[in-house]
Amino acid sequence: MKPLQGIRVAEFVGLGPGPFAAMLLADGGADVLRIDRPRSPVDGGALTRGRPVLNLDLKKDAGRGLEIVRAADVLIEGFRPGVMERLGLGPDDCRAANPGLIYGRMTGWGQEGPRAQQAGHDINYLGLTGALRSFARAGQAPVPPLNVVADYGGGGLLLAFGILAALQARTTTGRGQVVDAAMVDGVSLLMTGIWSRRAQGRWPGKPGHNELDTGAPFYDVYATSDGCYMPVGSIEPQFWARLQQGLGIDLPDQWDRARWPEMKQIVAEAFATRTRAEWTTVFDPLDACVTPVLDLAEAPQDAHLAARGTLVSAPDGPQPAAAPRLSETPFAPGSPDDVEETLARWGVPA
Repeated sequence: MKPLQGIRVAEFVGLGPGPFAAMLLADGGADVLRIDRPRSPVDGGALTRGRPVLNLDLKKDAGRGLEIVRAADVLIEGFRPGVMERLGLGPDDCRAANPGLIYGRMTGWGQEGPRAQQAGHDINYLGLTGALRSFARAGQAPVPPLNVVADYGGGGLLLAFGILAALQARTTTGRGQVVDAAMVDGVSLLMTGIWSRRAQGRWPGKPGHNELDTGAPFYDVYATSDGCYMPVGSIEPQFWARLQQGLGIDLPDQWDRARWPEMKQIVAEAFATRTRAEWTTVFDPLDACVTPVLDLAEAPQDAHLAARGTLVSAPDGPQPAAAPRLSETPFAPGSPDDVEETLARWGVPA
């Protein structure tokens, strides 16, 4: 048995974060049906795993979509505000047909506000919230952290969390509700720790000069002699001491900010004397929060990831395993039924 077994989810296909939320629910055992445009190419890989696709032209047959919604517990959509309303599938329409429906809305800017109708991507939401400006070394331009922070962390995960919260509330109230998940909100939540440091005077604000943004010698990435890298996260004093032990150097007080540039130079020069493999051998037994940087081709071969089964094999290559790990009702990717079988199980004519 899986934790979300028996929950039916109608996923009106959008980009990135919506399918990611649906994937998480499907891994948890929810019965998810993807509803996509006719002749739309089916995305491959993990984002679409565990659920069949029904191709449906909602502009011509919104009534068919409403039939499916009547049988669902959850709806997920990621269009701009107003699109579903114009199709006759907005929250009012759907909840009139199904009062217990959890209506999950995934956008970048949210359902209201001056930018609500603007287009945007991960990089834009990071930029407006102050997050992107914080991902920078001193004197350098910000570096976008792929599209994982706003799209998947502040977007898909936030939507999945909101849906689960609404499902739990429904057990008490008997009513559904709308989940307005906006990536600008999610990114801001993910930055809570940095906002807290700023309030405490521990984050001056100038990028590349703070304890977690490569400003400190104990939290940075250093090049090795073979052109690879070692990330250092030796924040606590015991790890700071073991970092120096492993490198064979003696450094000043780690919180002497005025000397951080000098200490960073010393640490960088030390790491540049050996290969990544040699430094891994040195630091693995020291427990100093110093580990190797692996690329995507190397990660599946890592002993720790392999032991946990963090990445699993799939026909088109490695993909992340289902997570988190529940001891009694574990998550696991499912194999999608035929779309006709899913519709029949939902009581919707094929």
